[in-house]
Amino acid sequence: MFELIWRGVIIGAGATALMDIWAIVLWRVFGQSKANWAPVGRWFWHLKNGKVFHDNIANAEPYAHELTLGWISHYAVGILYGILLAVLVGPVWFANPTFLPAWILGILTVGAGWFLLQPGLGIGWAASKTPNPTKVRALNLVAHTVFAIGLWGTAQLIG
Repeated sequence: MFELIWRGVIIGAGATALMDIWAIVLWRVFGQSKANWAPVGRWFWHLKNGKVFHDNIANAEPYAHELTLGWISHYAVGILYGILLAVLVGPVWFANPTFLPAWILGILTVGAGWFLLQPGLGIGWAASKTPNPTKVRALNLVAHTVFAIGLWGTAQLIG
């Protein structure tokens, strides 16, 4: 079990890093807004007080280290997803990783963003309060597919 958990940590970190590289490509090549993990850090900070949903996270009390906490939280969640995949697929999958289980998990994890994080930040269920919810949803699905590619690809690398 310890071996599976470590493999999960590695594939989760690798997948999150690939997702971040994808975000940089979107920003530099396509002019998409740069990723900002500070609001996520602020949201995580306020969870300790039992506050999950905000009308607008920008109006919540700031936290001095929210950007750092946002990055840590981003990687922690990605690593937890990697561990979840490792435990679900078991050691046999690591001998010959296939994309489908990683992609299924990647797409399922979009739900955490749509139905927990985004409403928690005050941007509505599945980004419904944003100027272009369809674009946000499509970008979320693509980003989580990239995350799945990262899970699968990192698993291939660590064999």
